[in-house]
Amino acid sequence: MPRVAVAFGGGGARGIAHIAVIEALDELGIRPVAISGSSIGAIMGAGMASGMRGREIRDYTIDTVGNRASVLNRMWSLGPASMRDIMGGFRLGHFNLEHILKAFLPEVVPQDFADLLIPLKIAVTDYYGQSEVMLEEGDLRSAIAASAAIPGLFMPVRIHGRIMVDGGIYNAIPYEHLLDDADIVIAVDVIGAPEGDGTHPPSRFDSVFGASQLMMQAAIALKMKLHPPHIFLRPAINRFGVLDFLKAREILDEAEPIKDELKRGLEDVLKTLEAETASA
Repeated sequence: MPRVAVAFGGGGARGIAHIAVIEALDELGIRPVAISGSSIGAIMGAGMASGMRGREIRDYTIDTVGNRASVLNRMWSLGPASMRDIMGGFRLGHFNLEHILKAFLPEVVPQDFADLLIPLKIAVTDYYGQSEVMLEEGDLRSAIAASAAIPGLFMPVRIHGRIMVDGGIYNAIPYEHLLDDADIVIAVDVIGAPEGDGTHPPSRFDSVFGASQLMMQAAIALKMKLHPPHIFLRPAINRFGVLDFLKAREILDEAEPIKDELKRGLEDVLKTLEAETASA
């Protein structure tokens, strides 16, 4: 079997759709040789790289971020002082994601990259360095927090003395970092794009996130022309918002068809590789 690697993109709650891809790989008996991720993709990738199967990640997601009572209980379990830190001193829209992840990440996710079962690469953005940084060693949980630190919503994370923010700003789907590691690279796009009838202006909140979606999609389109992955997947979950975590079950239901798309894509790529091998 050719070596397979998978890149999970950013997209907030839409990234719950990544679980369907992980489940499909489990059903096929495929264990990736490498994983990369950005933002929510880094979180899902860390779960898979830690040895969790798709079904485990599904159940855990529904029981935590997909459950309103569980969300509140986990937040308050950190205590009033931690809640104040989480909210950046109660400044609206400036949450400390490192503390939040302590309450929500599965215990199986280790503190250090070295303890993962599958090599993982996490994309973050060096804010002042104006560049992409790929993290592969050191403190895993800080790397995850930095990769998912959406500016204006979450506080930046300091890594190696540098201020790091959302990896999706520079690389929403870091699949190109896997092209030398595997024979087949799968890229999963859950960024989405603005939707509407084209006549009604978006709300202020929607316009901010919609503009970032458009910029990231433009960057992806350019990358696809230069160095495309072997399989590119885009689950039909565009109608969900970046913070729609409580709709986890709905997102998973609508992402289900991506399983068959992945299986067909792998079948086609394998046929191509076999033909190339036979003619060599």
